[in-house]
Amino acid sequence: MSVPSAAEPLRFAYWVPNVSGGLVTSTIEQRTDWGYDYNRELAVLAENSGFDYALSQVRYMASYGAEYQHESTSFSLALLLATERLKVIAAVHPGLWHPGVLAKLGATADHLSQGRFAVNVVSGWFKDEFTALGEPWLEHDERYRRSEEFIRALRAIWTEDHTELAGDFYRIRDFSLKPKPLNTPERPHPEIFQGGNSTAARAMAGRVSDWYFSNGKDFDGVTEQLADVGAAAAAAGRRVRFGLNGFLIARDTEAEAREVLREIVAKADTEAVHGFGAAVRQAGRSAADGKGMWQDSSFEDLVQYNDGFRTGLIGTPEQIAERIVAYKRIGVDLLLLGFLHYLEEVEYFGKRVLPLVRELEAQLPHTETAAATVPTAAPV
Repeated sequence: MSVPSAAEPLRFAYWVPNVSGGLVTSTIEQRTDWGYDYNRELAVLAENSGFDYALSQVRYMASYGAEYQHESTSFSLALLLATERLKVIAAVHPGLWHPGVLAKLGATADHLSQGRFAVNVVSGWFKDEFTALGEPWLEHDERYRRSEEFIRALRAIWTEDHTELAGDFYRIRDFSLKPKPLNTPERPHPEIFQGGNSTAARAMAGRVSDWYFSNGKDFDGVTEQLADVGAAAAAAGRRVRFGLNGFLIARDTEAEAREVLREIVAKADTEAVHGFGAAVRQAGRSAADGKGMWQDSSFEDLVQYNDGFRTGLIGTPEQIAERIVAYKRIGVDLLLLGFLHYLEEVEYFGKRVLPLVRELEAQLPHTETAAATVPTAAPV
């Protein structure tokens, strides 16, 4: 599978800290804030530092360090209205949203932002969010089946008139949305992202999603997932773009960066990390083949709750830039990044890391194959 190089620069997104507790479940100082004023400043800084996207998290109740949470779609719209170029992805749960209601909200947000709204369809890992609200908790593969039907309904409503659907989870009868979202040269409707590491998630992404988000992975893990998602997409006559999660610690020396990682893990909130691990493993264990998300995550991995340390973006700007471009060479289209101290580190990334990435990209051949050799690197 050939992948574009310098002709299509790697894109960057950041996790919006719209829930309290930061991006690591640790008592280490995190100079970040879940409130709107901080996040508005961060969004403007991020778009001026080279970020293309921001992803608003979705949590509906206190859990594992996230005591307070702002709702993702309304928060995303607020960030869209505070920025000029940044695309904001709102995470949403099928089962807690009807696709027609979300389609209506998304169309309005897309018009208000001149085509910068996107969604991330989250099949769900936190059982208590559903049961506390009186909603049924489906087992793993059924959650992905519902998500696929949700995405098919959402896309149909955004692109067709008189939508009809008699599904197992949703019923739609002669529904026409007006106005529809913007249809731009970049995209015919708001981009649809989807996460999940399981076999069911990979197959579903190939069939219906625009983007597939992976938890943090090393080169071998990314290569495996790219092959699976790419095969599923090819079978459906489609192309799915690939986004990879990573927690970035860039410092002037590698020793400084490694010391930050050591301190994060040493100060982990052990009870919260173990509680999160138990919840997510239960959610993924019911996958038909037992390969749900987080099934092989260690305690250290779970301190960053999307396995962000595994991606290995820890070191000097030069080391990180080389590793980022190595991921691009094997087919990654987007890096979704988390940080310890957001304002300072997003600015540092924009000034010190991103220019090096662009220089290395410019040296790539116009097209490389996904089998391109990648440098070996010591595990994080």
